[in-house]
Amino acid sequence: MSRTAARTKARAAARLAATQALYQHEMEGTAIPALLHEFHHHRIGATIEEAEYAEADVAFFDDLVSGAHARGGEIDQLIAGKLASGWSLERLDKPMKAILRAGTYELLSRVDVPKGAVISEYVDVAHAFYERREAGFVNGLLDAIAREVRG
Repeated sequence: MSRTAARTKARAAARLAATQALYQHEMEGTAIPALLHEFHHHRIGATIEEAEYAEADVAFFDDLVSGAHARGGEIDQLIAGKLASGWSLERLDKPMKAILRAGTYELLSRVDVPKGAVISEYVDVAHAFYERREAGFVNGLLDAIAREVRG
């Protein structure tokens, strides 16, 4: 595997792990430092109940989780501003919120990653949790946010 392909795979694994960590934070209220420790030592690269967790770009994972948490109010405001009339952030289920929060953070803060790559990657993350319709929702919402924050 080429170095670029390995980096791409490690970042994809980091995005999925970050989504899981943000979901866990919302469900259980686990503090971010404790979550990062748990993922570093017990999830990333581990096999749990016959499920293999891929090796992830740990620094990228840390940035996504810590950054999405630190900028949570701003991120939630951006997401809420793109929802259809009559919808609120509270109506979205927790895995969807975690996907959108991580993706929005990356669009805001990781200008080193092309916006199309960010959107495509989070659509892939959505496929891990949802059917096609919800993945399309992630695509449309992150695209609207990308147009606002990146032009």
